[in-house]
Amino acid sequence: MFADRSLPKGIVYGVCAGLCWGVIFLGPQLTPGLSGVQFAVIRFLCYGAISAALLMLRWRRVCASLALADWKSLFWLSLIGNLIYYSLVGTGVQLVGIATTSLIVGLIPVLVTLAGRHDANAVSLRKLFPSLCCAVGGVVLISWHALINDQRPDTAANIVGILCASGALLTWSWFAVSNARRLVQVTNVSAHDWALLMGVMTGAQSLLLAAPVLGSQVGTYGISEWLHFLVVAGGVALLSSVVGGACWNQASRLLPLALSGQVLVIETLAALVFGFLWERRLPDGYELAAIALLVSGVVWCLNCHRTPLHSPSVQLKHRP
Repeated sequence: MFADRSLPKGIVYGVCAGLCWGVIFLGPQLTPGLSGVQFAVIRFLCYGAISAALLMLRWRRVCASLALADWKSLFWLSLIGNLIYYSLVGTGVQLVGIATTSLIVGLIPVLVTLAGRHDANAVSLRKLFPSLCCAVGGVVLISWHALINDQRPDTAANIVGILCASGALLTWSWFAVSNARRLVQVTNVSAHDWALLMGVMTGAQSLLLAAPVLGSQVGTYGISEWLHFLVVAGGVALLSSVVGGACWNQASRLLPLALSGQVLVIETLAALVFGFLWERRLPDGYELAAIALLVSGVVWCLNCHRTPLHSPSVQLKHRP
């Protein structure tokens, strides 16, 4: 069983967040007429509108509990962890596909685990080393597969796609670590409200980018096409940004940073399932091997965070 009773609850929140976030990789595939940056801007405009509507009645009360440092954190977390990250993801998906992009981004647990190795309740790096090796091996395998894939012969596009996915990996790893540590300090704001505040901030940033990014596309598509873009972007915003963001913030408060990073692999697995369903195919040998390595790494990490039933610390918690 788990040594800390908050861990199972945190893992459930983390799994829910991962399932919600899996759809972000499908959005750019459903809107091929838009670039990754353009779809990101539309998605976060929707996210901002939804967040503002949900916060409208409590806006003054929630904002009264925030300091200037909190607003600065929201600005950078929104810009780097939302806009820049998702623009890179969308571009990567359109260049090298969902499987390759999601598996490279799936290396986030490794970087987050390394960042949290000195935090309280963190498992030693020596115990986590096998799981980290599995995760790295899976990403290396899928990256090599993308470069030699005959179905995508444009080597330059493949390299750019891999670089975009790698950039997304770095930006969201920074976000996961920074957001988790900020949430520890912002105790007077709920995880749900923090996610909504980030939505308002990201929506404001997207509004500033809307004219230069989307202006050239206004006359290119008809009303039906724009409605399609808005429905897809709005669905991704509601499920991934609002629901997924709130679940992730709650998980970040309940889990050690190293473990919360490993739970993120659920996002990768969900994205892979959605991607294979969209492409109407089964994973090939390279993809199966990469998936197996990632799953093995996470299972190993979860076992490292468990305490045997005969542990004195656990028995003490069950005494009346």
